[in-house]
Amino acid sequence: MLRLTSAGRRTFVTSAVSMTTSKCSRLQGKVAIVTASTDGIGFSIAKRLAQEGAKVMISSRKEKNVNNAVKVLTDEGLTVSGLVCHVGKAEDRSRLFTETKLQFGGLDILVSNAAANPGVGPVLDSEESIWDKTFDINVKSTYLLMKEALPLLRERKSPSIILMTSISGYQPFNTLGIYSITKTALLALCKTVAEDLAPESIRVNCIAPGIIKTRFSEPLYKSEAANEIALAKIPLNRLGEPDEIAGVAAFLASDDASYITGETIVAGGGMASRL
Repeated sequence: MLRLTSAGRRTFVTSAVSMTTSKCSRLQGKVAIVTASTDGIGFSIAKRLAQEGAKVMISSRKEKNVNNAVKVLTDEGLTVSGLVCHVGKAEDRSRLFTETKLQFGGLDILVSNAAANPGVGPVLDSEESIWDKTFDINVKSTYLLMKEALPLLRERKSPSIILMTSISGYQPFNTLGIYSITKTALLALCKTVAEDLAPESIRVNCIAPGIIKTRFSEPLYKSEAANEIALAKIPLNRLGEPDEIAGVAAFLASDDASYITGETIVAGGGMASRL
């Protein structure tokens, strides 16, 4: 039985369908928020967390995208709700946490996946407005999401925060200069906050994807020439798939990673990143 109701910008879905697509139950009883989760990597992460037993609140800036994603996941028997949320707006973030608490009773897992890349080109050729917007969404909003999630996370037994950075945080992409800098900043944010929250047993980790086959990263591989350049940098000689990043997220969110905090897992097919 499926019930779908809409109240303004909110969309709540509950389902009594058996979760026939479950991979395992590592996250049974846990509640997760995944931002920017109606397509690409975010959608795959939301799906995987739900398949492993979590109740998941997905979000996006557009209600149509939220409704579509919620329908797809509930049709698979997964327990999700959806909410419109622009992570750069304080009122949207507040509503995201409030409604997650109302719908699912709390929060165990926060996945900060939302990102912006409003401009391409060398850093010093970019407009100040591009710098401001990229940092506001990619870094400042991530910081605020973590800060505002703390009251809920502190109520849970083994909470976890996962930040989506990028392999470009280690090895900047020439055409994505400012974006790459924000992803480097997230590496430092992860380590700093992980140390601060370790005494409370709240784990904080990063995932640094390489070139993943998503709409967001199409400029890096869409043309034949770009694809050849991309593949030349990847020892596995293929682009990554969103589900492969989702598997890493599910691991970090689970108790299998209970002794891991302040770390970054690079999933880039062997691309150069770090020693």
